[in-house]
Amino acid sequence: MTNAQASAPETPAGQNQDKDATFAYMQLKDGVVKIRLRPDLAPRHVARIKELIAKGFYNGLTFHRVIDGFMAQTGDPKGDGTGGSGQNLAAEFSSAPHLRGTVSMARAMNPDSADSQFFIVLAPAPHLDGQYTVWGEVVEGMNFVDSIKKGDPMDNGAVTQPDRIIKMSLTGPTAQQKNAP
Repeated sequence: MTNAQASAPETPAGQNQDKDATFAYMQLKDGVVKIRLRPDLAPRHVARIKELIAKGFYNGLTFHRVIDGFMAQTGDPKGDGTGGSGQNLAAEFSSAPHLRGTVSMARAMNPDSADSQFFIVLAPAPHLDGQYTVWGEVVEGMNFVDSIKKGDPMDNGAVTQPDRIIKMSLTGPTAQQKNAP
């Protein structure tokens, strides 16, 4: 078993088989993160995420809020947690737990305020279960997520000189991208 497999959340047998799954690939400075999309949990959110990826929306965006041992948040074109794509989505809450590697939508107090921002859970966070829309799970490269620059715990995880998503795509990276520094 590889480190990526050991750190990825478990998926119930018979569900989301790789041959039938759609993946998103997020190129970070240290390597590629492979995310299994979960339209079975959040079909409208997955469709919107795929649309934004196809438009290149996430390319170059920062991880503006990263709390060690909790989560890494991105998807804000303003880079301060107040921006989005301009299209709110109705909540698609499910019973899927927020385990290490879960990818979920960020939102304001209104449950139907998710837009383009999302977060990757760094450690189990059961207090989020049923309150945020889960739309994916990291299946490879969680070690690269762990390497994202952490924010200031005294400033709600705000990151100065934050790491960025180099590129996000719906097709696998080339060998050159996989080995990029």
